Amino acid sequence: MADRLNLVFDLDGTLIDSAPQIHAAANSVFESIGLPAFSKATVRGFIGNGVGVLVKRLMAHQGLETDPTLLADLVVRFISIYEEAFDLTTVYPGVYTAMEALAAAGHRLAICTNKPEGPTHAVLQHFALDRFFAVIVGGDTLPQRKPDPAPLHAALARLGPAKALFVGDSEVDAATADAAKVPFALFTGGYRSAPAETLGAKVIFDHHDALPRLVRHLSPRLRAAEPFL
Repeated sequence: MADRLNLVFDLDGTLIDSAPQIHAAANSVFESIGLPAFSKATVRGFIGNGVGVLVKRLMAHQGLETDPTLLADLVVRFISIYEEAFDLTTVYPGVYTAMEALAAAGHRLAICTNKPEGPTHAVLQHFALDRFFAVIVGGDTLPQRKPDPAPLHAALARLGPAKALFVGDSEVDAATADAAKVPFALFTGGYRSAPAETLGAKVIFDHHDALPRLVRHLSPRLRAAEPFL
């Protein structure tokens, strides 16, 4: 029987495709202050480092100086829209089946995302994904955000001692895993820009249907994680 693992998942671009929702929320916020809309490609390219960084990058793209008061106001506006909007967000194919199989195999599952906790809980509940995850670490759970290793370490500490694997889709996730010294599994269908083979992943997968089998085969080759906290 395969070892029980602590499996920590990124959210946006890994389990859900929220880029269209983020794009719509960003345009709503910036158009409300008289600025032009962004292209989908522009917004998608800025996803991954949390709402504050996203809004700051969008402000720079519009030629706005990073005024702390304006930045804080736009972040609040963005979150208020994004926390309640799900119509443009979808769950990637195979996610439900994969999570059910992994949970049934005894693995403990967690979320480690740069999305704030409020929108994270809201979207997980909306799509009935919350039942799979005993631990959720959001972008505002700690003072640090990914790619700092602290959020991933915190998620693993809350899950308890076991071998660990971090599953994500982006350069930020790869850097987080590397900094945390946790093996990385890369989902290729997300928001990555760099070639998949350059991100140091132990396994690379294109569809979530493959993940339970990959975890089963990878598990014996993983080392037991050191305690983080």
